[in-house]
Amino acid sequence: MGGGGPKYEAADGKPLPQDLLLAPRRERIDAVIAHRTRAITVVLDRLEDSFNMAAVLRTCEGMGLQDVHVIRNPDADFNPNTRVTQGCDKWLDLYVHEDFKTCAEHLKGRGYRVLASAIQPGAQSLFDIKFDQKIALVLGNERFGVSQDVLDHCDGTFWIPMRGFSQSMNISAAASACVTRALSWRLDHLGAQGDLDEGEKKTLLDQFAMLAVAQRGRIYRTQGGTASSPKPPQGYDGRSRRGPMQSQSPKPPKSGA
Repeated sequence: MGGGGPKYEAADGKPLPQDLLLAPRRERIDAVIAHRTRAITVVLDRLEDSFNMAAVLRTCEGMGLQDVHVIRNPDADFNPNTRVTQGCDKWLDLYVHEDFKTCAEHLKGRGYRVLASAIQPGAQSLFDIKFDQKIALVLGNERFGVSQDVLDHCDGTFWIPMRGFSQSMNISAAASACVTRALSWRLDHLGAQGDLDEGEKKTLLDQFAMLAVAQRGRIYRTQGGTASSPKPPQGYDGRSRRGPMQSQSPKPPKSGA
């Protein structure tokens, strides 16, 4: 699915979204697209807490990732807290999978090496990973870590080195550490900024320009429909509260993975 809002399409007789943007806004969109990357993506395995969901999405979008993958938790809807996302999820492409095997097949079919955060024999330090290829970083459930399904179908595991007395961190902090390390490695070793091809850039320009039009719900129609007030996608009810499984803060994992 897409981000936190419906998809719109231009209609006959309506101005193009790019024509409605002021120059500073268009320049901002161009700058964001120039730094957008699909070389690194994050996979969230069965998260429970709506604040954690939202914080990870905000980190990924803010750091320039375009794609985020979600493995459904049967006991907790993927319902990022809107007070935390501040609408950032609408700029992302979110892919929701029923199970990790399906997700892994999707990613590997697109050339990704899939690495899961888990402390176990054979796991490598995050600091030793070479991010010179497309890599998907899998982060697990707040209480239980990644599932056995993830361990069975990933290409390898890694752990986050920690030097203090604390030996665990919140998943949103872990996501920030992983994404920052991956992007800084690419910048240091490849000089890489954005890595989208021209077709992908054009697609994002059309998508972002449409989303940047404040009155898009009145001017344009939703795909396959007519102009209407925006409605949240299925599985995202827009509430700024926690679901039944999220009424208590989850216990942190035992490791720094």
